[in-house]
Amino acid sequence: MASMWLEWLPLMGEGLLVTIQVTMLGAIVSLVCALAAGLCLMSRHALVKGLAYVYVQFFRGVSLLVLLFWMYFVLPFLGIELSKLAAAVLAIGLNYGAFGAEIVRSSIKAVPRGQWEAATALNFTPAQRMLRVVFPQALIRMLPPMNNLMIELLKATSLIYFITLTDLTYQAMILRSLYLPQTAQLFGLLLVLYFILASLISLLARLLERKLAAGRM
Repeated sequence: MASMWLEWLPLMGEGLLVTIQVTMLGAIVSLVCALAAGLCLMSRHALVKGLAYVYVQFFRGVSLLVLLFWMYFVLPFLGIELSKLAAAVLAIGLNYGAFGAEIVRSSIKAVPRGQWEAATALNFTPAQRMLRVVFPQALIRMLPPMNNLMIELLKATSLIYFITLTDLTYQAMILRSLYLPQTAQLFGLLLVLYFILASLISLLARLLERKLAAGRM
């Protein structure tokens, strides 16, 4: 059994690194999209708000798997060729950024109206009001739902197996074809690895939440 685990280690280690890489890059793209779209949803300009609304509704409504296929298999026919990594990161980032936009918007709206009025009374510009008063309070409200969203994003990375990107799931399937009688142990290991990664995301989110809360005291 020990020798079998040692044989699994190189492939699963490679898959783990790819999963972490896609998760981190996808999270960055999704957070940028979420912040931009969430703020645009609150814009007074109809065109800006409308474009953000279309983005959110479209990317929330499409299947991530189909979006992955479009990014990697269909775009080359339109003259746009992406690497497997770029296709995976872009598809995941755009999809989860649309969900994150609603978290940003609702968190900002949840800041008490008195805070907005106080910032206005201090003659803050709209940008100063958002950056110095509203957004810091909204950020604390965003963290718990964003934590859940990042965990969902991590789990969604298993879909990149279908565009043959060598993540944890892909490597597990390769090993399964070689060690069919050990399927239960192999996929049990896969469950444990995803659980550990999700736990690390939750831990980082809690630490950040505590730090931000302490900064307000």
